[in-house]
Amino acid sequence: MKEGNRARLVSKTLRLVTRAGLKPVFSTRLPLLVQRSVISAASRFFPRPQGVRDVEHYLDGVLARRLIPEGAPDGRAILYLHGGAYVLGSPGTHFGIAARIALASGCEVFVIDYRLAPEHPAPAALDDAVSAWKALTASHGAVALAGDSAGAGLALATAVALRDAALVAPRALALISPWVDLTLSGESMQTLAAADPLLSRNWLAWAAAHYANGRNLDDPMLSPLFSPLAGLPPVLIHVGSDEVLLSDTQRLETALRAAGVEVQSRVYQDLWHDFQLQAGLMPEADESLDTLGRFLRAGLEPAACAVNAKSI
Repeated sequence: MKEGNRARLVSKTLRLVTRAGLKPVFSTRLPLLVQRSVISAASRFFPRPQGVRDVEHYLDGVLARRLIPEGAPDGRAILYLHGGAYVLGSPGTHFGIAARIALASGCEVFVIDYRLAPEHPAPAALDDAVSAWKALTASHGAVALAGDSAGAGLALATAVALRDAALVAPRALALISPWVDLTLSGESMQTLAAADPLLSRNWLAWAAAHYANGRNLDDPMLSPLFSPLAGLPPVLIHVGSDEVLLSDTQRLETALRAAGVEVQSRVYQDLWHDFQLQAGLMPEADESLDTLGRFLRAGLEPAACAVNAKSI
């Protein structure tokens, strides 16, 4: 079988597995503890990359997993915020994404175990991210920020909060399928509802209500799409063409450009939300994470982690 045909077959198979095996888990009918348990168990079936040392670490009291690739330079790091709609997910469920970014960047990646709703609604996650950021920048000379899904939205909200507080700014911002509008007002919420094999508007609305806990969903702290965005670092966004959050990326890119922020984006055709979780199985996922890692590495220059880099 030709390589291109093999890749398409893998993609189609993983789409079917995602729709049949994972989408039913993201349901308001399932208790949240069951959702968390199933997603945690499912993540163990994803390939785990080799070559990264995994160490438990605390950043100002916030538990993190410190992923250290061989030859990582001192003083350069990436803070990674995992997805899960603010109600599930962990450094463990997103180990594959974060580890591959560590390998691609050549730099340490810290994945924090920020507090989840509904036990800890907003602003708990943002408070944890800012606290971890301050601790990490106190020990490292240059730090970048990255995340996926809700974690990408949280990364953007964190960058805005750091700017507003005149704290050390991220050198770069890498976002995977960012959820930046908890009002769910994007056009793709309707137009891609049938195409998306993972997410549904109903489940996202349910998760948003848990996280907001009575706050207005258009509060920029919750929905950073509605924040003033001027003064942010360079941004790279990757998203799938078949996900209900596509409009979040499109509107965010437009808003960042209007604010004078350097931004690049790529839409992966015929792929879905957080397809990067299937890295090690799907070539497009591997390529995406390699590109994101190299973008972050470039943002952390000058640093030893860029010595063997190819240009993005």
